[in-house]
Amino acid sequence: MTEYKLEVTTGHMEDAGTWDHIYVTLIGTEGQSERTELDNFGIDFGSGKMGTYTMKTSLSLGRLLLVKVEKDPFFLLPEDEWYFSKIVVTTPEGDAILFPCYRWISRGELVELRGGKAIKDFEEDHPLLIEHRRKELTMKKSFYQWKIMAEGLPHIIHFEKATELPAEVRFSKSRHNELEETKTLNVIELKLKGLLGSAEEWESIEDIRKIFWYKKTTVSEYVADHWKEDAFYGFQFLNGLNPNVIKRCSELPSNFPVTEEMVSPFLVEGSSLEEEMEKGNIFLYDQKKMDGIPPRANNGEPLHVTAGLCLLYLNPANKLMPIAIQLHQQPSEQNPIFLPSDPETDWLLAKMFIKNADSMDHQAVQHLMNTHLLAEVFTVAAVRCFSEIHPLYKLLFPHFRYTLDVNIGARIHLFGPEGSLNISSLGCDGLTEVMRRSHSEMTYSFLCLPENITARGLESIPNNYYRDDGLKVWNIINSFVKAVLEYYYPSDSDVCRDTELQEWISEIFTHGFFGNEASEIPACFYTVEDVIKFITMVIFTSTAQHAAVNNGQYDYYSWVPNGSLLLRKPPPTTKGESSLKTILETLPDVGETVSFADLSWLLTSKYTDTVTLGSYPEDRFNEPAPKQMIKEFQAELSCLSEAITARNSQLEVPYTYLNPTEIENSITI
Repeated sequence: MTEYKLEVTTGHMEDAGTWDHIYVTLIGTEGQSERTELDNFGIDFGSGKMGTYTMKTSLSLGRLLLVKVEKDPFFLLPEDEWYFSKIVVTTPEGDAILFPCYRWISRGELVELRGGKAIKDFEEDHPLLIEHRRKELTMKKSFYQWKIMAEGLPHIIHFEKATELPAEVRFSKSRHNELEETKTLNVIELKLKGLLGSAEEWESIEDIRKIFWYKKTTVSEYVADHWKEDAFYGFQFLNGLNPNVIKRCSELPSNFPVTEEMVSPFLVEGSSLEEEMEKGNIFLYDQKKMDGIPPRANNGEPLHVTAGLCLLYLNPANKLMPIAIQLHQQPSEQNPIFLPSDPETDWLLAKMFIKNADSMDHQAVQHLMNTHLLAEVFTVAAVRCFSEIHPLYKLLFPHFRYTLDVNIGARIHLFGPEGSLNISSLGCDGLTEVMRRSHSEMTYSFLCLPENITARGLESIPNNYYRDDGLKVWNIINSFVKAVLEYYYPSDSDVCRDTELQEWISEIFTHGFFGNEASEIPACFYTVEDVIKFITMVIFTSTAQHAAVNNGQYDYYSWVPNGSLLLRKPPPTTKGESSLKTILETLPDVGETVSFADLSWLLTSKYTDTVTLGSYPEDRFNEPAPKQMIKEFQAELSCLSEAITARNSQLEVPYTYLNPTEIENSITI
């Protein structure tokens, strides 16, 4: 008789265990074992428990190919799904082989698990495994299907409700409960204060501080105190929620007729606008993609959206200062250029309308589309095209955790008819058009941070912490991906022969970018270097970039005057006619304001099942080499975290969003 030792692990989450009978069959090249129940004294499959069992066979089964696991009912007890993490089988020869599962198993369900080294499709050498892989991918393509969200936008998963998703890709019970608790407590607090749903105008700016008495951060307090200041306004274009928009300006656009006379008082004495452009000290914010998009109606009257331009100057004190604002694309007498020397409320209103457009661009384009929707494309293509034994499935799947669930929810609760984004100045129809226009111009270079920074001329501008931290995180991810990819792809020919990899990028090119060659997104891969760069971008987008555009929302948006998705009054067309009363009338009403502040809290709250960048709690790799690479990846991230923490201790406004301890391993909120 020969013996096989089995170590079976149940997930640690709430209600992961089961009372049901669990049976295992081992299948090898030389035969298969008897169907054997796993039964020790006491509770076998409690939450977080690992049980050890012995299976005996008359002869060695040869090389283990599959482990078959079945779950049958225990007496008449009701259904209790079992979260089966993994099984490690130690053979008579002493080899310990990992068979990862990490899914919920229902009563009567049978699963067949692949184990051992991660392998690509062309490396399969046994007919049983070839057929198993074929059936797996056929089933996945049937189950996960593409759907059109809106013309011109990346395609999405076809499920309408998160409950239709497999349990292992949905929110955990604890995450779901904590989200609902956060929503409920916020609603109760705001209702008790009489703020939620109120159509009244704010009587004073300071009254906005009453929205949340106890929900404060260092940065949110700073924003409330300094939001009017030009230096802080410019700072946010580098380190705020939308750091990917401004670019170095070497020549003024023809439709932005700023003159030397206008801006010379705000430049260093003796210099000129032309000289400062030559020195690389002038930067431009241009929201031309919003031009001509109809705003939504409010109480039967159309709102107002400004596709504006803002000129910024890097002064000798290394502060980025706004020096000229034009609120519409075409200059005219009714579209003056506002200056810092104008009456205070005129200049403040001009800055607010630029930030209104910027906030909508941030939420719809930079946040929703460029992280959430692109991550969904990467995810759906991966679950359709990669077998679970494929090395890239094992590498990428942790970076797709909860993404499908959170995106389905966002389409209902944020982008739906009653969603928060629908009460923005553009409404969902207008935001969809902004996204469509932006996506038609999307390039691979924009998604790759080093190329993005260079293209916008921001390589050397000081105090750009998004750039500094982002490039370091990019390089650490790239080093990790390079190590893993070169381990599994020794040559370029391995890339070309990998049909699952080629199908994955083909689906991304087709369903994410509609076959648009101008996007520079690859339609196929030819070299290992090609794959390394693309996988780096995928992981960076799904982790760091999302953190950069999401995690500061309460910091910068809870004080709604600093950046509001909605402004109710038309923008100024002449100078000298505004007042503080105009500002208050322009801001959202009380109910709308608290709705935006509540959303910003929900999107930046911390949850107990958070997994940070570089953490891989699921044991998917069997080989020592990738496990060691993960440890080195984690060590590099830890060193960077210490450096960022030390730097932030010296900053008046700390930049924490790209500290690895603050970056989630996937898009989960």
